[in-house]
Amino acid sequence: MADTATRTMIRTRGRRFHTAFGARPSSGTRHPLVATAMVLPLAALLVVVFGGWDAVVTQASSVGVMLGR
Repeated sequence: MADTATRTMIRTRGRRFHTAFGARPSSGTRHPLVATAMVLPLAALLVVVFGGWDAVVTQASSVGVMLGR
């Protein structure tokens, strides 16, 4: 029981610290366009390193068939 109280106290202090310095705690979500912009450079690198566009097209086609399109 004391361990839980200690963790709660530490979390509360952390929130106060962030609030005091103008930072808001992250909610764990981001806009889909931001997520896409973050992923695209890595995706492009992986396409170049692991076989180019033909592998991407093959995988996309396979996923489309699995989804019934």
